[in-house]
Amino acid sequence: MQRILLLCLALLADAAAAGDGGRALLLPLRVQAAPANKLRFRHDVSLTVSVAVGTPPQNVTMVLDTGSELSWLLCNASTVPVRVRSPAPAAATFNASASSTYAAARCASPECQWRGRDLPVPPSCAAPPSNSCRISLSYADASSADGVLAADTFLLGRTPPVPALFGCVTSYYSASGGGGNATTNSSSEAATGLLGMNRGTLSFVTQTSTRRFAYCIAPGDGPGLLVLGGEGAGAGNAPAPPSLNYTPLVEISQPLPYFDRVAYSVALEGIRVGAALLPIPKSVLAPDHTGAGQTMVDSGTQFTFLLADAYAALKAEFLDRTREILPPLGEPGFVFQGAFDACFRGPEARVAAASRRLPEVGLVLRGAEVAVAGEKLLYRVPGERRGVGGAEAVWCLTFGNSDMAGMSAYVIGHHHQQNVWVEYDLQNGRVGFAPARCDLATQRLGSRA
Repeated sequence: MQRILLLCLALLADAAAAGDGGRALLLPLRVQAAPANKLRFRHDVSLTVSVAVGTPPQNVTMVLDTGSELSWLLCNASTVPVRVRSPAPAAATFNASASSTYAAARCASPECQWRGRDLPVPPSCAAPPSNSCRISLSYADASSADGVLAADTFLLGRTPPVPALFGCVTSYYSASGGGGNATTNSSSEAATGLLGMNRGTLSFVTQTSTRRFAYCIAPGDGPGLLVLGGEGAGAGNAPAPPSLNYTPLVEISQPLPYFDRVAYSVALEGIRVGAALLPIPKSVLAPDHTGAGQTMVDSGTQFTFLLADAYAALKAEFLDRTREILPPLGEPGFVFQGAFDACFRGPEARVAAASRRLPEVGLVLRGAEVAVAGEKLLYRVPGERRGVGGAEAVWCLTFGNSDMAGMSAYVIGHHHQQNVWVEYDLQNGRVGFAPARCDLATQRLGSRA
């Protein structure tokens, strides 16, 4: 069975106020393995945060997703039975009926309005006597969830509990694995839901007035760190990473059909391989008149995706530069996860040695850069072996083709944010990046891996 890395966040230190003037809430991050039945593009590799929800508090694990708006939890309350192909473990669902502070939104309430970016259709009314506000969520890979809009208290650390709207999901479909729910496995670390962290009205960030958060993701089994609130890098009890380079968030005044105005959208100005910029016209890297072609920083996407023309230029240059050290797979029909077709074969030891000689790929942003080098450029495809006795593994370049994946945007994924301090500064409308040793940053705060 394919194994995927889940980055699990557990509470580290005493929490203080999460507002701009308060101390930061610090959480450590650990890499663990989990089964592969997850949403393919948005949730394959995910930051997951431990949250206590309801009264009395129920501990749940939620995917931290900067690309989604409305948070949701899988619910097993008797009034909203979960309809999935396989029942989830008891620990992987939220029992809404056991919480005295849980309240389903009613159809006539102001909350039951069509204002969420993730809602493909307006909310609808459930049949009497419930009259609850029913919602439908959808994601880029055609996965979907249905349930009711509800409110309850959310508790992180020792901060006072805060009320927030979320989706109490009762039916779930995963495009990568058919009907069912994302937590139908025996792991106690399985995610119970999703914590929406974009800039939309219904996101957890907006509802809790969080104006700054940051994370540092360590590769492999090393620890990492999430920081919520505070006054920025190095302020208060937050660690001080290297000097950040900031890129401004891209804003547009008028709505466009393919531009996500609540995403963390940045300006991509070039792509380099080694020291040389690829000959990609600026117009290819910028949104067009429909809004298609924006560049988003997304913690919920595993790899990085480029639109077809930019992907073709990178693929051609990378194959040419690595011809002598990486044997091509030589199977034109092979495509990993439907979007990765720049693939190679070779024994693990040989590819590991070759990775140290690979040319660095840089995503050049306005005022900042995300550099990808070494092992982060390749991903070993689980379960694929070639050669006599399966002596060779299959590896693919960790940049995918957005068009093949059915997306109309550039997405900077989580895999390429490893050992990078990433700060989302909503107060000043920018995202900051700095190379960092994420394991050391966590150790300085006294985290136990």
